[in-house]
Amino acid sequence: MNFTKDELTVEIYSTRREMGESAAKEVSSCIHKLLQEKDEINMIFAAAPSQNEFLEALTADTTIEWTKINAFHMDEYIGLKQDAPQGFGNFLKERLFDRIPFKSVSYIDGQTTLPHVECARYSKLLKDYPVDIVCLGIGENGHIAFNDPHVADFNDPRLVKVVSLDEKCRMQQVHDGCFSNLSEVPTHAFTLTIPALVSARFMYCIVPAKTKSQAVYNTINGEISEICPASILRRKQGATLYLDADSASLLKQEIVKLKINAL
Repeated sequence: MNFTKDELTVEIYSTRREMGESAAKEVSSCIHKLLQEKDEINMIFAAAPSQNEFLEALTADTTIEWTKINAFHMDEYIGLKQDAPQGFGNFLKERLFDRIPFKSVSYIDGQTTLPHVECARYSKLLKDYPVDIVCLGIGENGHIAFNDPHVADFNDPRLVKVVSLDEKCRMQQVHDGCFSNLSEVPTHAFTLTIPALVSARFMYCIVPAKTKSQAVYNTINGEISEICPASILRRKQGATLYLDADSASLLKQEIVKLKINAL
């Protein structure tokens, strides 16, 4: 089932595997088209269990010319041990960056003792390699990357910044099984800002699970504001939101309309 809300295309699938595989096919098609226009492209990836099926399908695609792609990630905890599996760079290293031959991979350094220097370094990389594709998710509080409602800014002048994480965001990491309790979850992180993300030509947002259903509903039916940072996707041409039956479970009116139109 597909529908649009403002500029945002929404696709609903029965299972999260179907959702992930369909998103991967569309991202692959976009990569092929972009590489017909230019010699290399730049992509940003999210690190979260919600991306597992998508990343699995994407890395299995042998038609993609990975050696023409520069890869980035969109956020990173501050203060975790360098080899901590919860680190977003480590998550993507295991599931993506070490599995396929990217032209380059640029990691955010969560161990730095000079966060402002790291923000400047990664910001320069993003300026030097303007983003073509962002593959992201939505948090339980409606965040994209680590732009929680209390720090989100649709007009942020920065590309990368240090943020404090709200409790709902930190509890999501416990719900996802990444940490055993809230006290283990870091309180601060680096994040690419919302303007940095929406500067991409294309955005592919993969959001499964019942725990995301309220955030999905707010993204599609709430006001476009920092109260639900993901709502900015409705202003973005070239943005697609992929849902499974669980994450779309509160979208009753939209689904009824789709069924009526299909008659």
